[in-house]
Amino acid sequence: MAGSPAPWIGSAYLFLQSTCRTVALPALYESSQQKPSIFKALKLALADSTGSLHGVDMLKVHCSHPHLIVQLKFCRQENCRRFLRSYRDGALRAALQNHLQLSLAMGKVPVETELRAGSEHLDGMLKDEDRCLECIYKEKPDRLRDEEITELEECFKSLVLQQNINNNVAAKDCLSPNSVSPPYSSQGSSLSPDVTFTFQEQQFANRTLTLEDHQKFAKLVSKKWKQVGRSLQKNCRALRDPVIDNLALEYDREGLYEQAYQLLLRFIQSEGKKATIARLIAALEENGLTSLSEELLGLRSNEESS
Repeated sequence: MAGSPAPWIGSAYLFLQSTCRTVALPALYESSQQKPSIFKALKLALADSTGSLHGVDMLKVHCSHPHLIVQLKFCRQENCRRFLRSYRDGALRAALQNHLQLSLAMGKVPVETELRAGSEHLDGMLKDEDRCLECIYKEKPDRLRDEEITELEECFKSLVLQQNINNNVAAKDCLSPNSVSPPYSSQGSSLSPDVTFTFQEQQFANRTLTLEDHQKFAKLVSKKWKQVGRSLQKNCRALRDPVIDNLALEYDREGLYEQAYQLLLRFIQSEGKKATIARLIAALEENGLTSLSEELLGLRSNEESS
């Protein structure tokens, strides 16, 4: 359309270096076996920083020992701003360390980062967000996406698809009556005959969560599953950032039910007998989900539930 403004496009280079002597990121990336795992960690960490798998593009990954250098392309100022804030607050580095640890199946991978746009070193000006945006905007991408990155993108999509298939199979196994060692008992068990909690001036046994609880939660919590997850994460390491956002990305195609199901599954598997109805009800109440609390505690009639 004539007169329409030009799209906002900018570029920057993210320098990464492991401070662990036994972990050399360039060497791992140059390994054909480890390269997909490194790429996956980079992809998910960048998605965490912008809130979307498409918030920033990787054009090329350079190996310049001891650094791994990622050339980034931003197509929206809003996404670039989110990235800068995540980088400034240390969230991006934490996400990188977490995803590298998970992808490589090893201990903690401490990482140092540096951000540049052309000749400008942005780390020293992060408090001036607009100036950083201007530097990135001035530095236009000098290349199209590298063929290797395109191949890794396809590999990443295949990995995510296979993981989703495996998780769905595992979820179905949990639902099977012949399943071995389910994460919860079919009826739920009270921690102690004397352990109760109060809801709407009534006393309820503080039992462990059941399969029925799990299914009802996934079906009825809808879009508020992430808020409930953040309430649960206060005392659950398995749900700490950026796990919840990663679940949203990994199960985006499957929809809200699967996202909510996987969230509570993580909670149940991590907490074991401590995954109680009282903790879930408290998280629901914190987010205004009284009707779902009533449903889980059997306080709503069948007509009201339908």
